[in-house]
Amino acid sequence: MTEDITNLVLEMLRHIRSQVDDIRERLTTVERRLTVIEGHIASLVVGQTGHNSEIDRINKRLDRIERRLELTE
Repeated sequence: MTEDITNLVLEMLRHIRSQVDDIRERLTTVERRLTVIEGHIASLVVGQTGHNSEIDRINKRLDRIERRLELTE
């Protein structure tokens, strides 16, 4: 009887360990995917910053052109 209980406990522990291993693998996959997503977001932010700088530069040039042509109020 004690041996049956011991075997049952060992079987349950093996099952739990298997589930923990599966969860660990999934978590590793999710961490990798999250890292990739963070990298893409960082790239988007850098790109947006570049676009904003270009727009600012164009606005300054346009202001200067309007002043030279006396188109401003």
